[in-house]
Amino acid sequence: MNGSVRMGRVLGVPLRIHWTVPLLVMLFGYSLGSRTLPAAVPEQSDAVYTVAGLAGALLLVGSLLAHEAAHAITARRKGIEVQSITLWALGGMTEMGRPGAARAIFLVAVSGPLTSLVVGAAAFGAGIGLDAASGWAIPAAVLVWLGWVNGVLGVFNLLPAAPLDGGRVVQALVWWRTGDRDRAEGTAARGGQVLGLLLIALGWISVLRGVFGGLWLAVIGFFLVVVAGAERQRARLAPALRGVRAAEAMSSPVETCPEWFTVERCVEDVALRTQHSTLVLTDFEGRPSGLLQVPRLARILGEQRQTLRVRDVAVPLSRCTTCAPDDLLQDVLEKLRPGSGLPILVTDGQHLMGIITVRDISRIVQRHGLRRPESQ
Repeated sequence: MNGSVRMGRVLGVPLRIHWTVPLLVMLFGYSLGSRTLPAAVPEQSDAVYTVAGLAGALLLVGSLLAHEAAHAITARRKGIEVQSITLWALGGMTEMGRPGAARAIFLVAVSGPLTSLVVGAAAFGAGIGLDAASGWAIPAAVLVWLGWVNGVLGVFNLLPAAPLDGGRVVQALVWWRTGDRDRAEGTAARGGQVLGLLLIALGWISVLRGVFGGLWLAVIGFFLVVVAGAERQRARLAPALRGVRAAEAMSSPVETCPEWFTVERCVEDVALRTQHSTLVLTDFEGRPSGLLQVPRLARILGEQRQTLRVRDVAVPLSRCTTCAPDDLLQDVLEKLRPGSGLPILVTDGQHLMGIITVRDISRIVQRHGLRRPESQ
């Protein structure tokens, strides 16, 4: 979601639009205006079909927003923090905190598909009624199409596979029945991987048979496989990270470099003698001011090395992930934002305490594996 742009707020929640949304509007608008509407209501002008197709595509985006807004409203009613809503080519995503109970997961999950089904039924009924009452065939056809699409969207999202809403329902039911949240997340994620592989296979079979719309199924399947795989990995990591505080996971002391150093001086005095791939920049008072990826220095050539300051090629502190030594590592990882992430700077006020890298997390997971009774 890094290619998203903030476009205001919906119900107090920041709304972000991914760059693929205009593509979604064009694709659905073209399909509706060039195929669906001419087949349903023939002998209309191209201008009428184009405007109606565009209007239908925009209404579809609005219904996707309603689906995600339902998730956000239900989550806030259950005391779950909602960070943002993002619309993109494959639908929408509502970024929120982790629900603390199976009931909350269930209610948040079903609210979206139910909204899509209600919107679909309302649009379908309005289209039938409008055609019968006024004879406005084009607007009626657009509403009927919108009703069918929302119906398919609602049913598809109820499939029992994460990250679909149906997968969250499975997660809630398994958690409620077993009391094991990690097992519930893993079960839903496995369902997502299986469904994703089936969609990829179905999509490619369709393409080989000349139905190029199968590419859309393959893309959706690929998305499900990737996200479900990440969720399954998170479910595996959760037991190892539970209860671990940042101070226990961090590496210390940290390799630092003054932010006013030129690239050449940084390379000669710091980078060549360190084994770390990331350096923490410090200001004149010794406070952390950013993160510098050492491999990036190799791409700076010529006279720039003598004039360019390392702070100009580093990630500023405002875009870095920071935490306090007593923060739970699992909570810190859950709050990572797009554009930031590992490594994590551990600070006590303005004083740098340590750094948490992928290697540090791997070390914790390995230690947990050694302590498990079933490994003996």
